[in-house]
Amino acid sequence: MTTSLATGSPITSQQVYPVFAPRPADGHKGTFGSVAILGGAAGMTGAAMLAARAALKAGAGKVFVALVQTPIPVAYDTVHPELMLNDAESLLEDAANMSAWAAGCGLGQASHALAMLRQLFLRRQERPLVLDADGLNALACGSIAPTWGRGEVVLTPHPTEAARLLATDTTSIQEDRPGAAKAISQRYDAWVVLKGANTIVCAPDQSWQTNPTGNVGLATGGTGDVLGGIIVSLLAQGFEAAIAVPAAVWLHGAAADLLVERGIGPIGMVATDLTDAVRDLRNHTTTLARIGFH
Repeated sequence: MTTSLATGSPITSQQVYPVFAPRPADGHKGTFGSVAILGGAAGMTGAAMLAARAALKAGAGKVFVALVQTPIPVAYDTVHPELMLNDAESLLEDAANMSAWAAGCGLGQASHALAMLRQLFLRRQERPLVLDADGLNALACGSIAPTWGRGEVVLTPHPTEAARLLATDTTSIQEDRPGAAKAISQRYDAWVVLKGANTIVCAPDQSWQTNPTGNVGLATGGTGDVLGGIIVSLLAQGFEAAIAVPAAVWLHGAAADLLVERGIGPIGMVATDLTDAVRDLRNHTTTLARIGFH
């Protein structure tokens, strides 16, 4: 499958439609992929949990959390005990059995955390990788190198993180968002999701699109972690990156639009509100029609 996008155009319902196809009746949890989330340093456990919960509600069969704390602070997630919590070293030993990885949410910059990220690069065996937040900051400052090997990589910077990656300032990024996304994609040979109003999705071949969904309710902490969880979930479920990345971005924004329609936001909308809305969207085509999916 080509990775080309319809350059400069909005993400379309035709692109997104495959993620709404009915699931096979004989499917089981193994059918729908195993997601692993690497992050959650002390004081930032919530970032990893937000990504993990989003991956679960977006449809992954199994979700593991590799916390860069020893010992891990909790035995299980009281909200979603379905999530499987591990210390990072233990889960990395089983890296080959994961379908896709997300790393960076609440990772921090401690030497142990960065060592775990380097281990992931070595052990992921071409599994899709979504790199966000502190993972991007470590890349920008040279604490880690892009030695992640073959296989799809998705970088998800907000404008300030993008500025660090390109050694420029946020104003310059915002003045030419498509150009910034293309420059990062070319530098790292990766998919790039440049977050913000009308999020830019750029493929490794430099083709790019804008996202038409979403609203200012997303301007709150943790929504980026949720987006990372949705992207890695769709990749783990076996969707090609050319479908998974634009569709995840579209779903994330559409979930925010649905919440506003329901009177939840934009003011006071929080990241945890989004996950159930994403699940609703994947299950109810009548809801999709109301928010403009045709």
